[in-house]
Amino acid sequence: MTFLKAAAAAVFAAGIVPASPALSAGSGNHSHGHGGTASATGTPGGTPTRTVAVTMYDNYYEPERIAVRHGETVKFVLTNAGSFLHEFSIATPEMHVAHQPHMAMMMEMEALLPDRINHAVIDASRGTGHDMSHDEPNSALVEPGRTADLVWTFDAAATLEFACNIPGHYESGMAGDIEIAR
Repeated sequence: MTFLKAAAAAVFAAGIVPASPALSAGSGNHSHGHGGTASATGTPGGTPTRTVAVTMYDNYYEPERIAVRHGETVKFVLTNAGSFLHEFSIATPEMHVAHQPHMAMMMEMEALLPDRINHAVIDASRGTGHDMSHDEPNSALVEPGRTADLVWTFDAAATLEFACNIPGHYESGMAGDIEIAR
C-alpha cells in the first residue's frame, strides 16, 4: 500500500472527513441523484432521443446553453479539451452551491488533482462511510483529453444548470443554463 493510500485510509477510518449531504444517497432534494431513481433534477438513464456534444475548455463549456423538452432523454457526450480536470453536473443552482464544499474536500484530500482523478485515494475511501467515488448519475468528472457519456431524462420541474464544481471553476463562470420547454 502506498503512503498516500495508507494515509487516506487512516484519515477516513478516523472519521475526520465530514460526509457531504450533496452526494449522500437519501438526502432528498440536495442529492445529485440515486442510481436510477428520480430526483429534483430528473431521472438518470433511459433511451436517448438525441445526443448533445459538450466540449469542456478551461473554465467554460461549448455550448454555453442547452435547450431540452420536458420528458426528453438526452445523451451528453462530454469531451475535455482543456488542461484541467472538469466536471459536468446537472443540478439546480442551490445543489451546485451545496456540492462545492464536497469538491473542495476532495481536492484537499488529493482525491482530485488539478489535471486528474487520484484513483488510489478514491479507492481507499470506499467502505469508510466517506466514499469519494463521485459516481452520481447526473455528474461526470472528465480528465484532460478524455470523453465521457451521461444520459439524463429531464422529467422534473426545476431550474437547472450544468456546471463544474471543482474549486474556482464555477466561480469563474464554468456554468451554463438548461432551458426546459414544456
